[in-house]
Amino acid sequence: MLVRISLIIAILAGIAVGVLNFVKVKEKITVLQADLARETEAHQKFERDYRFTKSSLDKTNAILKQTIATLEATTAEKDKAVADLAAQTKRADKLNDDLTKTRAERDSAQQDLAAYKATGMSLDQIAHAYKDIKDLREALAGTQDENKLLGKEVNKLKVALARYEEPDYHVRLPATLRGKVLITDPKWNFVVLNVGENQGVLEHGELLVNRNGRLVGKVEVRTVHKDQSIANVLPGWELGEVMEGDQVIPAYPAS
Repeated sequence: MLVRISLIIAILAGIAVGVLNFVKVKEKITVLQADLARETEAHQKFERDYRFTKSSLDKTNAILKQTIATLEATTAEKDKAVADLAAQTKRADKLNDDLTKTRAERDSAQQDLAAYKATGMSLDQIAHAYKDIKDLREALAGTQDENKLLGKEVNKLKVALARYEEPDYHVRLPATLRGKVLITDPKWNFVVLNVGENQGVLEHGELLVNRNGRLVGKVEVRTVHKDQSIANVLPGWELGEVMEGDQVIPAYPAS
């Protein structure tokens, strides 16, 4: 009997524990279902917000792409307009220059026409006069060249006469004459200079030879060519060995 009572009590206690556990589990299930419902609603709201945000972002990107394309097109049009303006400005400047040149040529032609009319001469007469003037100029140029040659010959004769009358006469050379030694020949004691008739060198003219400001000798011109001359080193004036590159200046410069 006692065992039966204990068994009944144990069964009743088990039932009570089961009921109690069922109630606790049901409460947990209810809480979990509520949490799940909240999470589901939050997730659905997030999806709605995401879709809306994505749609807005897609629209904004489309507008941005269109804006960039419009900006690029506008920039290209602006660059083309600037290039066209530069080309037009350059063309206008050229036209202005051509117009100025044309006006100058027109004014010159008008002046020539006025001068031609003032002469009272025909075209044939002017052509003959121009030819005569050209011939006279050529003749004058030839005469001037002859005069130069005659002047050089006269100078040579004057020097020869002066040397004949005065054995100690010194030929005067241009004060600005500057030259240098091109070739030396110690055996025959002569040098070749890079100055000649065109620079005013005369036969028997004497030049001082110096190197770095130091006198090394004195030479007398024997033969004169157009741009060169040959001279002998004077005895007693060999203060050093004359070398190529040494400078020469007149010993007796003309005043």
